[in-house]
Amino acid sequence: MSNANLDKSFTAAAPNKTSLLSGLNGKMPKDTGIFIVMIGIALIFEILGWSIRDQSFLLNPNRLLLIVLQVAIIGIIAVGVTQVIITTGIDLSSGSLIALTAVVAASLAQTSDSISPMYPALLDLPAVIPIGAGIGVGILCGFINGFLITRTGIPPFIATLGMMVSARGLAQYYTKGNPVSFLSDGFTAIGQGAMPVIIFLVIAVIFHVALKHTRYGKYIYAIGGNMTSAKVSGINVNKYLVTVYTIAGGLAGLAGVVLAARVSSGQSSMGVSYELDAIAAAVIGGSSLMGGVGRITGTLIGAVILGLIKSGFTFIGVDSYIQDIIKGIIIVAAVAIDMRRNRKKV
Repeated sequence: MSNANLDKSFTAAAPNKTSLLSGLNGKMPKDTGIFIVMIGIALIFEILGWSIRDQSFLLNPNRLLLIVLQVAIIGIIAVGVTQVIITTGIDLSSGSLIALTAVVAASLAQTSDSISPMYPALLDLPAVIPIGAGIGVGILCGFINGFLITRTGIPPFIATLGMMVSARGLAQYYTKGNPVSFLSDGFTAIGQGAMPVIIFLVIAVIFHVALKHTRYGKYIYAIGGNMTSAKVSGINVNKYLVTVYTIAGGLAGLAGVVLAARVSSGQSSMGVSYELDAIAAAVIGGSSLMGGVGRITGTLIGAVILGLIKSGFTFIGVDSYIQDIIKGIIIVAAVAIDMRRNRKKV
């Protein structure tokens, strides 16, 4: 079957999907329901802020800046995780990849002022070298994930779980548990000010267009909708699965580089549980763990919702452990709604 016919066959698999709450009202446009939820959450915290602390939650520039910076890091990862979820896969390694790529990038971004540089002969390198090295490590790890899944038949959960443990261990071994500091100004510049947000938005736009308007996107949705049919129709499923996991790894690497630049340090403890936040952002934004459903716009809104919840609960004084419990409840509720919606379609 020709590529043109394949494109035509799977146009129906493009992202004409529903978000978290749109299944409750079929007349809602895409992402409108989840956007309304986001606005509602923001207003609730605004009301609680005045009631409990006699302060505004939304009109504090420093708090809003912190929210968008947190959303940017999680959002970069979530863009890759969304594509993995669309193919019915899962990626548990992205949080650990942040740590590994952050310490690798930081070790090559040290200046001659460093007290104990990791590589004394490689100081004051151009920023493009540590940035490229960090992203490259992420791409390599993502490729390994995809290779293991497609060539050995290991389930995505197990393959990426193994990478999660290994990458964290590698980061700790690489640094011996010590932070990597004294980074060049050229490197840290990509993590300062609004740069992380700009990077996130650029990545989101690129992959929104890729999923909605390119053959790559059509095939990804086709694979997630029915992998067997995709294979029969001539799609090289293994090739696209490896590509998806490689992209997810590369974006985790980019997030690790940006995070290291933002805090001017690389640490093996970075990125703990970030993979769960990224998965939560995708699921809350309407991605289905059953595959074939998901949009970058929904994921972006889902990431903002998580940022609002985390900052809002901290603002009103809710214990961090309670925050994790509530976050878990939200994830389970989102998945339950998604499963209910899919049962109705059968």
